[in-house]
Amino acid sequence: MMTQLSRQQTIEQQRATQAWELVSQVKKEGTKFQKEYDSWVKKVPVLILTNGLGQTLAFLTSKGDGAKERLYQHLSIWLMGQMSWSPQTQQKTDLLERLDVWPRCRDKAAALQTMRLVDDTGRLIRAPEVRFSSEEIGLEQFGYNIDNRSLIAALEERAAELPNLTRHDDEAAGIEPDDADVSIRTSQGQVLIARLVVGADGRQSPSRAAAGIEVRRRDLHQSALTFNISHSHPHKNISTEFHTPQGPCVFVPLPGNRCSVVWVQAAREAERLMALGDDELSEAAEKQSHSILGRVQVEAGRNMFPLTIESPKQFASHRVALVGESAHVVPPIGAQGLNMGLRDAADIADIAGAAMSLGEDPGSPQVLARYQSARRADVASRTIAIDIANRSLLSDFIAVQSLRAAGMHLLGSFGPLRRLAMREGLAPSWKRVS
Repeated sequence: MMTQLSRQQTIEQQRATQAWELVSQVKKEGTKFQKEYDSWVKKVPVLILTNGLGQTLAFLTSKGDGAKERLYQHLSIWLMGQMSWSPQTQQKTDLLERLDVWPRCRDKAAALQTMRLVDDTGRLIRAPEVRFSSEEIGLEQFGYNIDNRSLIAALEERAAELPNLTRHDDEAAGIEPDDADVSIRTSQGQVLIARLVVGADGRQSPSRAAAGIEVRRRDLHQSALTFNISHSHPHKNISTEFHTPQGPCVFVPLPGNRCSVVWVQAAREAERLMALGDDELSEAAEKQSHSILGRVQVEAGRNMFPLTIESPKQFASHRVALVGESAHVVPPIGAQGLNMGLRDAADIADIAGAAMSLGEDPGSPQVLARYQSARRADVASRTIAIDIANRSLLSDFIAVQSLRAAGMHLLGSFGPLRRLAMREGLAPSWKRVS
């Protein structure tokens, strides 16, 4: 088996070999070209640290002249080679597949093959439409959309089959962590003892409070209205997200001629929409969709919840590890909240399981530190990106609107950046290293 060190050396050797081959080509050019190329090679690391990889690549290619364009090509050759993505790998590592849950609910899910981002702000400076296609990165689909009821039913069915899983259908009345274990007292008076507690108990998390983990909260003064619709035109497995002055409204495919809708508005407007009758809300949803789905009919059942951004100062402490909304709360942009929660669950399961297989205490500070390290960059980067996207959408400043339009234009027209964004949206790059 190749060790981590030898694998790293192999990557470094590959990088060095490719760099030597590309630089050898540059040496065949004139002296002036070589000096300019050498100058930009020295500047690029600082540009990446200051502005990020995507903006640096966009800058190099936007200039359209010899040395910068050549350096962009050389960087792209390496990056695209390192960022290959296999549908088979994705399927094997999918959490629901690993849990043997997916086969039980696959027929209740709709594939998401194309994602459209549409600027519907009506402002003077508007971003161009951007389309992300799963085919562009070698996938049959980005993922699937499934209603909560079907997913929970499949999870319940699988849980009932596991002989080593003991369920206590009760609420935690008290959680008391100490140095050796965590004591949980249920509302029916039962006491449970564990070395590690995984807090998947939502944004008001009692387990987080018991562990003494502080959380930073910011009210966005927006609310999300969620409901399902049926429609007369097929969705063609296209998810369409309209960006309005008050927030995004996304129509996500469900099986058949149906979609789930997440409509973000200012709090007062969301309350008005929530109070509408089914026919009135159907008309409003059809208008917001610009009738791309034909005649729309709202189905029974709708929910509304206020939007906040919440970030705990730690993901784990005092034998408690946080997952899902106890670990992060973000606006429903880009479907990142659920994806992050699934990665939380997969990471703590892998880390705790590996620790126990080595005879370690799964709730020890050392093991919890590994979980903290595994989740910090993923959650922080996505929270920041979602926050910036939401702020740029709501901003009335012309400069911000111009930057947002320019960024969307880059995504739509600049293939390597668009493909990088799609891959990072599915899973962070450091999770894909084998």
